[in-house]
Amino acid sequence: MDRYDVLRDITVLAGKLNNFAGRLLVAIDGRCGAGKTTLASFLQNEIEATVFHMDDFFLRPEQRTAERLSTPGGNVDRERLESEVLIPLRAGGKNFPYQRFDCKTQSLQEPVLIEPKSVCIVEGSYSCHPALQKYYDYRIFMTVSPQEQMERIIQRNGPTAARMFKTRWIPLEEQYFAKCDVEGKCICSIDTSTK
Repeated sequence: MDRYDVLRDITVLAGKLNNFAGRLLVAIDGRCGAGKTTLASFLQNEIEATVFHMDDFFLRPEQRTAERLSTPGGNVDRERLESEVLIPLRAGGKNFPYQRFDCKTQSLQEPVLIEPKSVCIVEGSYSCHPALQKYYDYRIFMTVSPQEQMERIIQRNGPTAARMFKTRWIPLEEQYFAKCDVEGKCICSIDTSTK
């Protein structure tokens, strides 16, 4: 499957839901460097979707307990994503505020008002956590070969940050994918490896 197949599927589903004034919720989960943000941007441009990024839901410093971080998929604030975004979207909210996490200040920013479109996408690792799956109409898993993953991360984030990905973030993601069967619970899988 490729991005055009996904676009076709989402367009068909959105057309059916729009007949009943509904809203289509899409999750794009998968390995870092696999192209989740790129696919979300493509879909946003093609169908005028509203995109939410899991990066906006990093844990605040006080939430980063050993217990929380040892739980598969526990290193994002999925509870805040659920209460501030997913529940209002499912309730048909026409506009609502939510707060983005700022990595530089390690704090929540002032609330921003969102006016969601009929198709809303949550992109990023941990978006398909088992506690959140019930909210989505369409779930996508994106993967890439380990070698190409590291090449992309080095190109995107530089070699110093890539070491942190290799020793910390990728192992946490892989634990989450394995323990929660994320790919198996998705409707489709896209492999963006080119080699």
